[in-house]
Amino acid sequence: MLCLILRSDAQHRVAKDEAQEGSNMTNAYICDAVRTPIGRYAGSLSSVRTDDLAAIPLRALKERNPKIDWAALDDIIMGCANQAGEDNRNVARMAALLAGIGDTAPGTTVNRLCGSGMDAVTIAARAIKAGEAELMIAGGVESMSRAPFVMGKAAEAFSRNAEIFDTTIGWRFVNPVLKAQYGIDSMPETAENVAADFAVARADQDAFAFRSQMRASAAQKNGRLAAEIVAVTIPQRKGDPVVVAKDEHPRETTLEALAALKPFVKKDGVITAGNASGVNDGAAALIVASEAAVKKYGLTARARFIAGAVVGLSPRIMGFGPAPASKAVLAKAKLSVADMSVIEFNEAFASQALASLRELGLPDDAEHVNPNGGAIALGHPLGMSGARLLLTATEELHRRKGRYALCAMCIGVGQGIACVIERV
Repeated sequence: MLCLILRSDAQHRVAKDEAQEGSNMTNAYICDAVRTPIGRYAGSLSSVRTDDLAAIPLRALKERNPKIDWAALDDIIMGCANQAGEDNRNVARMAALLAGIGDTAPGTTVNRLCGSGMDAVTIAARAIKAGEAELMIAGGVESMSRAPFVMGKAAEAFSRNAEIFDTTIGWRFVNPVLKAQYGIDSMPETAENVAADFAVARADQDAFAFRSQMRASAAQKNGRLAAEIVAVTIPQRKGDPVVVAKDEHPRETTLEALAALKPFVKKDGVITAGNASGVNDGAAALIVASEAAVKKYGLTARARFIAGAVVGLSPRIMGFGPAPASKAVLAKAKLSVADMSVIEFNEAFASQALASLRELGLPDDAEHVNPNGGAIALGHPLGMSGARLLLTATEELHRRKGRYALCAMCIGVGQGIACVIERV
């Protein structure tokens, strides 16, 4: 009996401590956010080193927030999916030094493939909510144009075999056991799998892609996207510098033109260059701060980070990841899809975006889903995209005077990631 009483008292103390910890949990706020334009593959930003590209939004945040004591910055977390070229050796730390933030500001680089930028913001927010940090920068970068070729070392002495891999996107140095167990479907192949498994017709995918292009075009023309962007100035050997101030991936098209494109995975397939995201370059960064840091440095809290979640699923249908990830994060936040004023889905492929939307009970053409276009139109620099979604959602919540936003994306090798934020 004594043992039972002691155990009960111990359990009571644990429960009390947990309740106190929950009540003492601080809020994490997105205070400022900016991104570069998104460049096409081998386009305007292809001459910019990845570490220099990552430094651009960091430098912009520093200039826009002169009241911050940057020596007090707890950490810089940047997502990056490649890390095989100029983005190696911790691109977050290198970018911080290049941006002039100072050598006392630490930095770390995270890799959750396509979800890296969103993961970086989530990690920063959790550190602040846990009381272990007050002021963070989080974001992501990817220069897919500058992704190098890599070659492994010889497996045996005097080997005459050499394998070279393009690191732009997809598998390399494949583990044969993993291949036997799960396969190594390419990203477009997984999109075909999702289209087949969830009965997403080609015509619906092309219609979705067309809406993405039209919405992005309108957002460029009315200045909505310009509100997110800091221009990139590229010096030239001769003449004036080149200034890149707008996303260059969106393109004029028609439903007829999209329907005429041939599938590139298989003859009877549905995935085309028109209903898939691009291969792109870009960087984004957000200031994430506690309430105390907001007051101390005169910041403006624009959105409260409510919750983040990641899930795993079969690699062959990785594109379906936003659906279970969204359900998981909404359950954490104790909210529903109907509560969301804005939803930003990454649009790796139209097939996976549609399958995920339908699973959540949303119509294909929902006006509040990617209202300014998505990755099919804007592009998908892998490590940057998740940070861009949170930046865009914050801007859109304020434009619409909405309350909650859901951001979600699929991740290669079978994962999904999602976040919920609230306008302040």
